[in-house]
Amino acid sequence: MFNEYDVIVVGAGHAGCEAAAAAANLGSSVLLITMDMTKIAQMSCNPAMGGIAKGQIVREIDALGGYSGIVSDKTAIQFRMLNRSKGPAMWSPRTQNDRALFTLEWRKMLENTPNLDFFQDMVKGLLVKNNQVCGVLTGLGMEIKCKSVVLTNGTFLNGLIHIGEKHFGGGRAGERAATGITEQLIQLGFTSGRMKTGTPPRIDGRSIDYSRLEEQKGDEKPGKFSYLQEIEPLKKQRSCYLAYTSDEVHEILKTGFEKSPMFAGRIQGVGPRYCPSIEDKINRFADKERHQLFVEPEGWDTVEVYLNGFSTSLSEDVQYAALKRIIGLEHVKMFRPGYAIEYDYFPPDQLSNTLETRRVENLYFAGQINGTTGYEEAACQGIMAGINAHLKVYNKKPFILSRSQAYIGVLIDDLITKGTEEPYRMFTSRAEFRILLRQDNADIRLTPMSYEIGLASKERFDRVNEKIKNSKELIKYFKDTTISPEEVNPFLSEIKSMEISQKTKAYSILSRPDATISGLADCSETIKSHLELYEEETIEQAEIQMKYTGYIIKEQETADKVSRLDDLILHDNFDYHKLNSLSIEAREKLSKFRPKTLGQASRISGVNPSDISILMVHIGR
Repeated sequence: MFNEYDVIVVGAGHAGCEAAAAAANLGSSVLLITMDMTKIAQMSCNPAMGGIAKGQIVREIDALGGYSGIVSDKTAIQFRMLNRSKGPAMWSPRTQNDRALFTLEWRKMLENTPNLDFFQDMVKGLLVKNNQVCGVLTGLGMEIKCKSVVLTNGTFLNGLIHIGEKHFGGGRAGERAATGITEQLIQLGFTSGRMKTGTPPRIDGRSIDYSRLEEQKGDEKPGKFSYLQEIEPLKKQRSCYLAYTSDEVHEILKTGFEKSPMFAGRIQGVGPRYCPSIEDKINRFADKERHQLFVEPEGWDTVEVYLNGFSTSLSEDVQYAALKRIIGLEHVKMFRPGYAIEYDYFPPDQLSNTLETRRVENLYFAGQINGTTGYEEAACQGIMAGINAHLKVYNKKPFILSRSQAYIGVLIDDLITKGTEEPYRMFTSRAEFRILLRQDNADIRLTPMSYEIGLASKERFDRVNEKIKNSKELIKYFKDTTISPEEVNPFLSEIKSMEISQKTKAYSILSRPDATISGLADCSETIKSHLELYEEETIEQAEIQMKYTGYIIKEQETADKVSRLDDLILHDNFDYHKLNSLSIEAREKLSKFRPKTLGQASRISGVNPSDISILMVHIGR
C-alpha cells in the first residue's frame, strides 16, 4: 500500500505539522500519521499564539519558512504587541485565534504542500534494525518503511486525564491515548518520565455579563507575525476581558482539595511552574486575595469562551460552584470542565543538537515528548527536526542555530545541555543575547540561512535584502538630515528633553530617550514626506538600529567571543574519565551529555571554567 518514505512524522500537533511541512518543502517524501485528521494542529489549550518570548519564536519559524506565523495571521481575531512600554528586545507579538479556523487553515496549508501524504492511524511501535530506525508499526498492524522518523506525540503517550476523583486514559478530551512507544523506547535504553499539564473549563459566552468585566481590546494598528507581504493585518478584532477570583471563590475551591488528584497524590507528573492550576495558585500564594483571569473568545462565530488562568483538575461540581462566584459569571453555563493530563516524556539530554536521539540513529523527538510546554516551543522544535531529518537522509550538513542566532537555538541548547524535570517554557530572560534576538529582525537573522538550505523561498530572501537595503538608506538619511530648533524644540519640550540652539542632525536627536521617528516626522514636513517612501516595518527596523546601536554592537561583540567556544569541536568518542584533572562532577556530566562543542560543555551545570580551561589545553587551544 505504501512505498518507502524519506521521513515519517508521528503526530499532527504543532511540532508534527511544522516537521512535516519543512521536510516536504525541502524535497523529502513525507508521511504524516495522526490518530484523527480532523484535529490537525489542534489548539488543545488556549486559542492564542505568541506572547512573551513565544511571539519571537513564531516570527523565527516564519523567517525560516514555516507555517505557524501564516496560519496565525489568517485565523487571528485579535493582535497585540506586548511589552511596548519596554525596550524592543522585550516586544512580543500575540494573536488571539479562531480555534476551528486554525485547524482548518493548517490542514489546507499541508494538503497544498507537495511531497506530503497523510494516514490516519495510531503508531504503536518503531521498526529498528542495527540501532537505526527504518519504519513504524501502526495500530492496524501495518509496517511502513522509511529512512527517518520524527516523533511528536504531545500529551498522548500513555496519557491519563484527571477530573476530581475520576481518571481515564486519553491524550486530550474525547481522544484516546497512544500506547506501545514508551515501552519500546525504554527497552531500547531510553529514560522516560511523567509530566502534567492542565486546561480550564470552557464556558458559554452568552451567560457572561461582560459589562462587569474589564475589556482588553487589540492594538489600534494591529501587526502580524508573517513577514510575507500578501498577509494582511486584521481589519476588525474581537475583545478579550479580565475577570478576577476572590476569597469566596478560593474558599469554594478549597472544598475540593481533599478529592483533588494533585493533592491526593494521584498525579505523579510534574506540572508547569509558570502556568500553575488555580488550586496550585491558591495553595502556593495563600496571601493573594485574588488572581487575574483572562476571558478569551474561541473564535469569530462561536459563543465558546476559554477562561485562561483557571486551569484545574478539581471535580466538576466544585469548578462550577466557584465559577458562579466570579463577578460577571454569576449565571455562567459550563460547556465542559477543566482537567489535568499526565503523560510520558523523554528527558531531552538524550538528544543531539539536531534533535536526533543518541541511542537510535535517524530517530528525532520534537515537542512535548522532550519536556516542553506550549504550541510555539513545540512548533520550533518541529521545524528543526523536520529540517535535520531531511538533511540527514540526503547526507547534507546539519542545520543548527546558536544561542546568539535565535530563541530556537536557546531552547534546543537549554534542553540538550541542561535537560528538564519540569515542563520547559521559553522566557526572554533565558536568552542572554535578547537585544540581538528581537522579533523585528528574525527575518534578517534567519531567512538567508534558511534560503541557503533551500527552505525559505526566493520571495522571502529578496524581501529581506530589500528591507536591509532600505533600512540602511533610511539610517543614512537621518545622519545626513538636519532639523532646526524652531521645528524640533516644541517636541523636545514635550518629552522633557533639552532643547537645541542650532541645527542638529536628526540622527543625534533620535539617540535621546523618548525621541521617536514619528515625533520627528510631526515636527518636519520634509522628514514626514520622505518616510512615505518606506514601509512601516523598514521604518521600525531603522529606528531600533539607530536608537540602540551601542547596545547592539556591544552584545554582538560578546556573542562573537562566546561563539568561538562553539567553534571548538569535541568528538563523540572523547573519554572524559581519562582526564583526572577534570572535577569528578565534570567527568560525569560531560560523559552523560556528550557535548558537541566546548561552548555546549561550558553551559552544562556542574562544569566550571577551570574544567573548560583543561579541555581547551587538551584539544590544543
